[in-house]
Amino acid sequence: MTLRRPHPAWLVAAVAFIALIGAAGFRATPSVLLQPLHDEFGWSLGTISAAVSVNLLLYGLTAPFAAALMEKLGMRRVVAGALILVSAGSGLTVFMRASWQLVLCWGVLVGLGTGSMALGFVAIVANRWFVRRRGLVTGVLTAGGAAGQLVFLPLLARLTGAHGWRTAALTVAAAALAVVPLVWWRLRDRPAELGVAAYGAGPGDPAPPATPPGSAARNALRSLRTAARTRAFWLLAGGFAICGATTNGLVGTHFIPAAHDHGMAGTTAASLLALVGLFDIAGTIASGWLTDRVDSRLLLGAYYALRGLSLLVLPSLFAATAHPSMVVFILFYGLDWVATVPPTVTLCREYFGASGAVVFGWVFASHQFGAAIAATSAGLVRDRLGSYDWAWYGAGTLALTASLLSLMLLAGRRTRETGPAGPGIGLAFPAAAPAATTSAG
Repeated sequence: MTLRRPHPAWLVAAVAFIALIGAAGFRATPSVLLQPLHDEFGWSLGTISAAVSVNLLLYGLTAPFAAALMEKLGMRRVVAGALILVSAGSGLTVFMRASWQLVLCWGVLVGLGTGSMALGFVAIVANRWFVRRRGLVTGVLTAGGAAGQLVFLPLLARLTGAHGWRTAALTVAAAALAVVPLVWWRLRDRPAELGVAAYGAGPGDPAPPATPPGSAARNALRSLRTAARTRAFWLLAGGFAICGATTNGLVGTHFIPAAHDHGMAGTTAASLLALVGLFDIAGTIASGWLTDRVDSRLLLGAYYALRGLSLLVLPSLFAATAHPSMVVFILFYGLDWVATVPPTVTLCREYFGASGAVVFGWVFASHQFGAAIAATSAGLVRDRLGSYDWAWYGAGTLALTASLLSLMLLAGRRTRETGPAGPGIGLAFPAAAPAATTSAG
């Protein structure tokens, strides 16, 4: 008997998974450190949340340019550089004395670093290395990044409680830096580098598209200009902006302070968010499996609707202890945390063809724009009203709106069924004029 070696695509996916977890640690620190920074420096929660918002905004705005840069320089160089930025930004926080330094470290350095390893990176790995199992791989990689962020929380909370917030920040810096050698050693850009085809590719399947001419920034902006002329882009971006507002921006940043307002210990609240991360792994992988089988528009409509209903009941669940009703919410919300990503990636590839990964980078930028607004707005609501309740109610209403936006994409599917779309682009653009099809190449 001979043992079959696994396809190299799975090794690349494994390295990407580890890299995403390495970068996820810092994205877990703001919710743990909000209260310690407030206690030590006297900064308001609104001020600290503003630094988080800068991070979230740059995290999103960097993503499309990083995706285009990966097309030019390769994933290995961009991801290694991103991890170094994350490590530097987290480590330098131990020297800060003013709030602008928090914005510089948390906001700018780490925002640029984590943005360079955002979900556009996931889309590139899935699109380049996989023909079969793309939805599943997208779900697994997305779960790794999101769940890694939340699973770090109990460790960071314990380190902060026992040794101070600076120890937690240095731990995150070391974790991100430790992944760099593995990325440089094993991450590869395209199957052709190893003399293989993408996983599941048949003889008639096209190779991944070559890098378009021009600079990375120009290609990213060109993709945005083209996509922005379509209805599908704005529906996807609008829904994903609400997704960011209701996850990273609100729950990820403010759940622990909100629980603290009701007498819950910080370590207990952090453990609950860690459970969200664990259930998120199952939910996102299941979403990837479903994306290969069910219309992605229907999946998004269901995910956002269920999320909205759960947020509307959350204010009534906070208490000093983690009672069963809160645990049920955590389980439910965890399954839905980033389940939206696999169907959104799939729809970007369907609507925008070869530009799908870069366009998804722009859609993800809207995700972080929504997260940034929610992070600051919720902090201001808490400072002004003394409670987070209206932040939860507003988020629940927005999530129900996102469900409607997603279901509006079904009209685009009917358009595809009644008429062809342009080659290589999908139903987002009109078919090319007959004369254009005569050009070579």
